[in-house]
Amino acid sequence: MNPNGDVRVEGVTLPSAGVDLRGDLYRPASQPAGESSSPAVLVVGSWLTVKEQMAGRYAAGLAQRGLTALAFDFRGYGESKGDPRNFESPERKIEDIVSAVAYLKSRPDVDASRIGALGICAGAGYIAVAGSREPEIRSVAMVAPWLHDATLVESIYGGPDGIRERMALGETARTKYESTGEVDYIPAASDTDERAAMYGPFDYYLRADRGAVPQWGNRFAVMSWPQWLTFDPIAVAPRCTAPTYMLHSPDAAVPDGARRFHEALTAPKELRWTTGGQFDFYDQESTVAPALDSVRTHFEKTL
Repeated sequence: MNPNGDVRVEGVTLPSAGVDLRGDLYRPASQPAGESSSPAVLVVGSWLTVKEQMAGRYAAGLAQRGLTALAFDFRGYGESKGDPRNFESPERKIEDIVSAVAYLKSRPDVDASRIGALGICAGAGYIAVAGSREPEIRSVAMVAPWLHDATLVESIYGGPDGIRERMALGETARTKYESTGEVDYIPAASDTDERAAMYGPFDYYLRADRGAVPQWGNRFAVMSWPQWLTFDPIAVAPRCTAPTYMLHSPDAAVPDGARRFHEALTAPKELRWTTGGQFDFYDQESTVAPALDSVRTHFEKTL
């Protein structure tokens, strides 16, 4: 397989809970049209993101390496329909992942028995829960996974006081939405606005030559806080059955979450440690290319 091979991209529409989602299906250009025996990989990026960010980067990279890959916008994000917009609901995203798997299974050019899933950053948690519910996800890979539980959430968001503050803001925003239909927003990422969901030197999200793509609105629905803060993908690890490959760095986000998830897995598993910061795994070629090579190897062995 040629890591520099050409890629064909097909815009697709897939249904989820009565809502049309938009996606991009990446295929190796050398793959014959209509081939029915090829495996496919669903690729999910970090929270708050759209398909043109890290999900599309990895889907294109997998196609360059010979695998069909699908990146899509979740409900309320990017080109997909659905309200409220920019609502980070893990449960809603997990439902969309299951719908995307069903879509891949329905395609005559995809082998329904050979579907895998790759999650980058928070996408790893969504893939984990979806995989614990959907046995048709036959293989899982995680790159720089953000996996948290209640203890880790407290350490990330300022202890019990930080959690209480965000939970209260979220509940107030939810009540307002339910009574008026209005959504309160804060920046998804900012190095000047302390209210932002990601506050600090989040270079990837703030630079137009990196993740600040036109399709990304840089918004976070405040009512998302309760669902995000109580989401616990580590808890599902014992129920995951698919072979799971994890690639992380001690210098990236929440390495303890990766360790806890890996320890709790009973499925065939591998946790590999490498170097790099969290955002290096999103778009820096020196980090992304080796990550893609190792993920490709995992899927070749397990799909």
